[in-house]
Amino acid sequence: MKFIYLRIKSFINSITGSIAFYPTLYAVIALAFAFIMKWLESQGISRYLQNSFSPLVVNDVDTARNILTTLIAGGISILVFSFSMVMLLLSQAATNYSPRVLPSLISNKTHQFILGAFLSSIIYNIITIIGIEPTGKDYQIPGFSVLIGIITALIALAAFVYFIHSISSSIQINNILKNIYQNSKHQLEIEIENDNDHNEFPDSNNWKTYNSVQSGTIQNISSTSLKSYCAEQDIQIEILFHKGEYLIIDSPLFKCNKELDQNETDEILKNFLYQESEIVKDNYTLGFKQITEIGIKAMSPGINDPGTAINTINFLTDLFALRLQRSDHSILTVDNRPFVKLSITPFDYLMHNILAPYRNYCSHDFTVMMSLIQMINRLKKCKHNNSEYSNILNNQLELMMNDAEQEIKNPKDLEILKNSID
Repeated sequence: MKFIYLRIKSFINSITGSIAFYPTLYAVIALAFAFIMKWLESQGISRYLQNSFSPLVVNDVDTARNILTTLIAGGISILVFSFSMVMLLLSQAATNYSPRVLPSLISNKTHQFILGAFLSSIIYNIITIIGIEPTGKDYQIPGFSVLIGIITALIALAAFVYFIHSISSSIQINNILKNIYQNSKHQLEIEIENDNDHNEFPDSNNWKTYNSVQSGTIQNISSTSLKSYCAEQDIQIEILFHKGEYLIIDSPLFKCNKELDQNETDEILKNFLYQESEIVKDNYTLGFKQITEIGIKAMSPGINDPGTAINTINFLTDLFALRLQRSDHSILTVDNRPFVKLSITPFDYLMHNILAPYRNYCSHDFTVMMSLIQMINRLKKCKHNNSEYSNILNNQLELMMNDAEQEIKNPKDLEILKNSID
């Protein structure tokens, strides 16, 4: 049942990541609450409050309508302004940083809650003003509903003040980088804690290969359900790709030590979740990519911000230090018996793909190249899961110096860089 849970979780992540989710939810709640208040008004709640707490209840038709009309018009104006600010935020982030950071900004719960507060206040007040009837002999004005409408408008106004503070801080590059870094670090720490590469796994060269039945990017694998099914069927499989890799139809997907029928193959395929949206919480390598893209965009001629590029290198240093504690594959076991071998994004592949853009776009900048060399020097002193990682780091240092020697013309700068390596 784990794959069902992951599919539900993936669906929830996709809908909650929409900027319209919480505003729509709040609007539905406000609509239901407005009709509940109409029912309470029919039960005489305003008449009771008028007799018990008369200062709290509006008892004039014109006053009630004027108040609600003002609140509705003001709420719509604030809602339009807030929506425009959010669109401006997304446009600026995509232009100055990277389009890949948009999902994290769109899924910002704070902005969704604030827009939902505006929308729910407007809808509630509209339903309330519709319910105000002409003055009659026995007619009781819905004073309590009007009071609730005033309170919701005050809450929306307070939310708007907080919205200005939140949107001004969320666009700051340090906050964007910190959010990506924390999500990647959390996911990486979970995988390190569950890492198990000590069990021996059989040679799979002669195993039968099964291909993918659709094209797409597999962002998640239901590992718990997969190993449980393999244990029940007493089969062993090896995954031939790593998360985040794009597969076309009929690409090699996994190997199995036994011949599988169609039903068994379908049960295994259910555990691979195809998803095009890039969510860092599901795949930490996406965090590496997003931080790198921000750093490279900062070094573009139109922006030329080496300070931001150096900040991204600092965040990558911490993430790579954690990645050094992770193996390039993981064995899923049941009762210490290996059943599934998962492929992890290889460290050399990840390191090269992250540092190559820096070398291509930043090799002319002395400060950025110095930061990259310092990053490698620090990583060489960190705890390694595999002794081969040291050779990979040394190779990256050699590549950096080759590019620096071609781009940096000042011999003194080159001497300092070489001395920093030594």
